[in-house]
Amino acid sequence: MRTIWQFHTSGQLVFGWGAVKQLSSLMLRRKFQRVFLVTDNILAANGILDRVRGPLIDAGLEVDVFDGGEPEPSVNAAIKTLEQASEFRPDVILGLGGGSNMDLAKVTAAAFSHDGSPSDYFGWDRVPGPVVPLVCVPTTSGTGSEVSHAAVLTDTANAMKVSMLSNYLRPAIAVVDPELTLSCPPKVTADSGIDALTHAIEACTAIDFEKLELADEETAAYEGRNPLGECLAEKAMSLIGQHLVTAVREPNNRAAREGMSLAATLAGMAFSNCAVAVVHALEYPLGGELHVSHGAGNGLLLPFVMRYNLPERRATFARIATLLGEQTNGLDEAAAAELAISAVEKLKRAIHIPERIRDIGGREDQLPRFAAKSFAIKRLMMVNPRQPTEADLLGILREAF
Repeated sequence: MRTIWQFHTSGQLVFGWGAVKQLSSLMLRRKFQRVFLVTDNILAANGILDRVRGPLIDAGLEVDVFDGGEPEPSVNAAIKTLEQASEFRPDVILGLGGGSNMDLAKVTAAAFSHDGSPSDYFGWDRVPGPVVPLVCVPTTSGTGSEVSHAAVLTDTANAMKVSMLSNYLRPAIAVVDPELTLSCPPKVTADSGIDALTHAIEACTAIDFEKLELADEETAAYEGRNPLGECLAEKAMSLIGQHLVTAVREPNNRAAREGMSLAATLAGMAFSNCAVAVVHALEYPLGGELHVSHGAGNGLLLPFVMRYNLPERRATFARIATLLGEQTNGLDEAAAAELAISAVEKLKRAIHIPERIRDIGGREDQLPRFAAKSFAIKRLMMVNPRQPTEADLLGILREAF
C-alpha cells in the first residue's frame, strides 16, 4: 500500500478583481522581455486583448500576438502557433482566454522549448524537461488550465481529443481576474462551469491514492484522491452550487463571477493532482466526433458516470449533495447519495446542458466505437473508483444515449 502522496500547482497564483493590472510588474520582476501572447479573435474584438497587451507594451516589453486560437483547438492550430513562436523566439509565453488558448500556449511552450512538434509530447510525461516560462490568464471559469499540468487538443484525423500531461506544463504564474469573465457569454459560462464541477467531482471521487497500484517511485498522470485535493474539490463544489446558475443568468453579478473564478481554479488544482477519470475518457471520443464543447460533453456524461460509480462512493456522494445545496438532514446515506446525482441533473437543466447523446447528434451505432476508444485510455481507467470493463463503458453510453 502506498503511503506517500504529492501535490503540484502553478508557481505563483495572483487572484482577485484587477489582478491583471499586476501582469507587467510580474513580468518585469522575472526579467522577461519578449512575450508571445496566445489568444483568439473574439478576445481581440471585444477589447480584452488590448487591456492585457497595452500595459505590457507600455512597460517596455516586446509583444507578439497569435490570435488564431479556436474552440477545442486542433493539432493544426498548434502547429501554426508553434511556427509563429519559433520566428519570434520568446522568453515567456502568455495564454489569454479559455482553456483552449491556455492549452495552445502550453503545447507551444513544450514544442518550442524542445525543438519538436506538438504530437511528440502527447501522453503522460513525454515533455523531456523544463519549458519556456508560461503565464496563464483565464477569461472563463472552467478548465483550471492556469494551474494544471494538462493540455488538450483535437486530433481531427482520428476524431479524438488528445492530451499532453507533464508537470513541466504547469504555468510559472497564474493571474485569475474575475473581471475578465464578465464578457463571457451565457453558453460558455454554462459549459465551462459544468466542466469545473466535473473536475471537482472526479477529483473527489477518484480512487484513493494508497490504493493506486504504482511502484514506490513510479509516477502517473493522476495519483488518486488525497486529503489536500479532496479539500480543494469540496470547496469548489460548494462555490459552484452557490454561484453557477447565477453567473449564467446574471452575467454582471460580481459575486457569482468571483465565486466561479475561484471554483474553477480550485477544481483545477484538485483534478490535476487527484484525477479525472471515466467522464473525461468517454468525452474524448464523443467530443472529437460530435464536435460538442469539452464542458458540455463532460456535463452531459457526468450524472451517468456518477450512477455507475455510486456503489463505491456513497458516503462521498452524500457529502456532495450537501455541498451542492441539497437538504440531507434525516436521510440515510443511500438516499443522500442519490440526491447528489439529482442535484447535478437539476443544475444541468437550469443552465441548459444537453441531457442525452442523441441531443447533440450522436447515433447509437457510434457508441461501441466511443467505448473502445475510451477504454484504451488506461491512465483514466486506473484512477476511477470502480475499475470498468469496455462493456461497462458501453453500458454507461447507452444509458446516456
